[in-house]
Amino acid sequence: MKSHLLRFALVLSLLVNAGVLAAVAWRGLSGDGARPAAEAFPGLPRYLQLDERQLRHWHESEAAFLARLAAGAGDVRTHRDRMIAEIFSDRPDHARIDAERAAIARLQDEQQKLVVGQLLRERELLTPVQRERLAKLLSEQPVGPSAFERLHRD
Repeated sequence: MKSHLLRFALVLSLLVNAGVLAAVAWRGLSGDGARPAAEAFPGLPRYLQLDERQLRHWHESEAAFLARLAAGAGDVRTHRDRMIAEIFSDRPDHARIDAERAAIARLQDEQQKLVVGQLLRERELLTPVQRERLAKLLSEQPVGPSAFERLHRD
Protein backbone atom coordinates (compact mmCIF):
# COMPACT_ATOMS: atom_id res chain seq x y z
CA MET A 1 0.00 0.00 0.00
CA LYS A 2 2.85 2.37 0.78
CA SER A 3 4.27 2.11 -2.75
CA HIS A 4 0.79 2.85 -4.15
CA LEU A 5 0.61 6.03 -2.07
CA LEU A 6 4.09 7.07 -3.18
CA ARG A 7 3.15 6.42 -6.80
CA PHE A 8 -0.02 8.47 -6.37
CA ALA A 9 1.91 11.33 -4.72
CA LEU A 10 4.39 11.32 -7.62
CA VAL A 11 1.61 11.36 -10.21
CA LEU A 12 -0.23 14.14 -8.40
CA SER A 13 3.00 16.12 -8.16
CA LEU A 14 3.62 15.72 -11.89
CA LEU A 15 0.07 16.85 -12.63
CA VAL A 16 0.46 19.92 -10.47
CA ASN A 17 3.79 20.71 -12.15
CA ALA A 18 2.13 20.53 -15.55
CA GLY A 19 -0.57 22.87 -14.26
CA VAL A 20 2.07 25.29 -13.04
CA LEU A 21 3.71 25.24 -16.46
CA ALA A 22 0.38 26.01 -18.10
CA ALA A 23 -0.19 28.87 -15.65
CA VAL A 24 3.27 30.27 -16.37
CA ALA A 25 2.60 30.09 -20.10
CA TRP A 26 -0.82 31.70 -19.61
CA ARG A 27 0.66 34.50 -17.50
CA GLY A 28 3.48 35.08 -19.95
CA LEU A 29 1.15 35.16 -22.94
CA SER A 30 -1.59 37.22 -21.34
CA GLY A 31 0.75 39.77 -19.79
CA ASP A 32 -0.98 39.47 -16.41
CA GLY A 33 1.35 39.25 -13.48
CA ALA A 34 1.51 39.70 -9.77
CA ARG A 35 4.08 42.49 -10.00
CA PRO A 36 3.48 45.98 -8.67
CA ALA A 37 2.12 48.43 -11.24
CA ALA A 38 5.49 50.28 -11.40
CA GLU A 39 7.22 47.21 -12.79
CA ALA A 40 4.27 45.56 -14.56
CA PHE A 41 5.07 43.59 -17.66
CA PRO A 42 3.93 45.59 -20.70
CA GLY A 43 2.47 42.53 -22.46
CA LEU A 44 4.13 40.44 -25.13
CA PRO A 45 3.17 42.56 -28.15
CA ARG A 46 4.80 45.66 -26.65
CA TYR A 47 7.69 43.72 -25.14
CA LEU A 48 8.43 42.17 -28.53
CA GLN A 49 7.82 45.50 -30.29
CA LEU A 50 5.45 44.05 -32.88
CA ASP A 51 4.69 46.15 -35.93
CA GLU A 52 1.11 46.73 -37.12
CA ARG A 53 1.02 43.68 -39.41
CA GLN A 54 2.46 41.43 -36.71
CA LEU A 55 0.10 42.84 -34.11
CA ARG A 56 -2.96 42.16 -36.29
CA HIS A 57 -1.92 38.52 -36.87
CA TRP A 58 -0.94 38.14 -33.21
CA HIS A 59 -4.38 39.18 -31.96
CA GLU A 60 -6.17 36.99 -34.52
CA SER A 61 -4.24 33.95 -33.37
CA GLU A 62 -4.19 34.78 -29.66
CA ALA A 63 -7.94 35.08 -29.05
CA ALA A 64 -8.76 31.53 -30.11
CA PHE A 65 -5.69 30.14 -28.36
CA LEU A 66 -6.51 31.80 -25.03
CA ALA A 67 -10.14 30.66 -25.20
CA ARG A 68 -9.09 27.05 -25.84
CA LEU A 69 -6.46 27.19 -23.10
CA ALA A 70 -8.96 28.55 -20.57
CA ALA A 71 -11.53 25.90 -21.48
CA GLY A 72 -8.91 23.19 -21.04
CA ALA A 73 -7.89 24.58 -17.66
CA GLY A 74 -11.51 24.46 -16.53
CA ASP A 75 -11.80 20.84 -17.63
CA VAL A 76 -8.58 19.97 -15.77
CA ARG A 77 -9.95 21.60 -12.62
CA THR A 78 -13.20 19.63 -12.89
CA HIS A 79 -11.37 16.29 -13.17
CA ARG A 80 -8.89 17.26 -10.46
CA ASP A 81 -11.73 18.12 -8.08
CA ARG A 82 -13.45 14.81 -8.83
CA MET A 83 -10.21 12.93 -8.25
CA ILE A 84 -9.57 14.66 -4.94
CA ALA A 85 -13.15 14.02 -3.82
CA GLU A 86 -12.78 10.34 -4.68
CA ILE A 87 -9.41 10.03 -2.92
CA PHE A 88 -10.87 11.40 0.29
CA SER A 89 -14.24 9.65 0.07
CA ASP A 90 -15.20 6.99 2.61
CA ARG A 91 -14.41 4.23 0.13
CA PRO A 92 -12.03 5.44 -2.57
CA ASP A 93 -12.57 3.72 -5.89
CA HIS A 94 -9.12 3.27 -7.40
CA ALA A 95 -10.55 2.75 -10.88
CA ARG A 96 -12.35 6.12 -10.71
CA ILE A 97 -9.20 7.78 -9.34
CA ASP A 98 -7.17 6.34 -12.21
CA ALA A 99 -9.82 7.40 -14.74
CA GLU A 100 -9.76 11.00 -13.45
CA ARG A 101 -5.95 10.98 -13.39
CA ALA A 102 -5.88 9.72 -16.98
CA ALA A 103 -8.38 12.41 -18.03
CA ILE A 104 -6.22 15.08 -16.40
CA ALA A 105 -3.09 13.78 -18.10
CA ARG A 106 -4.85 13.74 -21.49
CA LEU A 107 -6.16 17.29 -21.02
CA GLN A 108 -2.79 18.59 -19.87
CA ASP A 109 -1.13 16.96 -22.86
CA GLU A 110 -3.66 18.74 -25.09
CA GLN A 111 -2.89 22.04 -23.35
CA GLN A 112 0.83 21.56 -23.81
CA LYS A 113 0.23 20.86 -27.51
CA LEU A 114 -1.86 24.06 -27.71
CA VAL A 115 0.97 26.07 -26.15
CA VAL A 116 3.59 24.54 -28.42
CA GLY A 117 1.38 25.13 -31.47
CA GLN A 118 0.83 28.74 -30.47
CA LEU A 119 4.55 29.30 -29.91
CA LEU A 120 5.30 27.81 -33.34
CA ARG A 121 2.72 30.16 -34.95
CA GLU A 122 4.22 33.09 -33.09
CA ARG A 123 7.70 32.02 -34.13
CA GLU A 124 6.70 32.30 -37.79
CA LEU A 125 5.35 35.79 -37.20
CA LEU A 126 8.43 37.14 -35.40
CA THR A 127 11.75 38.42 -36.62
CA PRO A 128 14.90 36.61 -35.44
CA VAL A 129 15.52 39.30 -32.79
CA GLN A 130 11.95 39.04 -31.53
CA ARG A 131 12.20 35.23 -31.43
CA GLU A 132 15.33 35.51 -29.34
CA ARG A 133 13.63 37.91 -26.92
CA LEU A 134 10.61 35.63 -26.55
CA ALA A 135 12.74 32.51 -26.07
CA LYS A 136 14.81 34.30 -23.42
CA LEU A 137 11.69 35.55 -21.63
CA LEU A 138 10.14 32.07 -21.58
CA SER A 139 13.40 30.53 -20.36
CA GLU A 140 13.56 33.03 -17.50
CA GLN A 141 10.12 32.11 -16.16
CA PRO A 142 10.49 30.65 -12.66
CA VAL A 143 10.32 26.90 -12.25
CA GLY A 144 10.18 25.62 -8.73
CA PRO A 145 8.43 23.21 -6.45
CA SER A 146 4.81 22.51 -7.23
CA ALA A 147 2.04 23.72 -4.98
CA PHE A 148 1.60 20.11 -3.82
CA GLU A 149 5.28 19.93 -2.82
CA ARG A 150 5.14 23.28 -1.02
CA LEU A 151 2.14 22.10 1.02
CA HIS A 152 4.12 19.09 2.25
CA ARG A 153 7.38 20.84 3.08
CA ASP A 154 6.25 22.25 6.43
